[in-house]
Amino acid sequence: MKKGIVEEIFSKARFADNPNEYKVFYRDFEKIVEKTLPEFIKESNDFQVIPISRIERIEKNNIILFERKKLEED
Repeated sequence: MKKGIVEEIFSKARFADNPNEYKVFYRDFEKIVEKTLPEFIKESNDFQVIPISRIERIEKNNIILFERKKLEED
């Protein structure tokens, strides 16, 4: 389900909007990296190097469009 939401956001951003307004936050080992959507697509080699499952959050103009739910720790 999450994969579909992320793909929908990416598709809209790339083909019907300004992709530079989108920021993608993804896990890179123990840190979170922030890239613009075009930077992320280039670096991820269309999800071959950085899979969709590592995306933590997507924002457009500081509005959160997608955020992965955190598991509660006891």
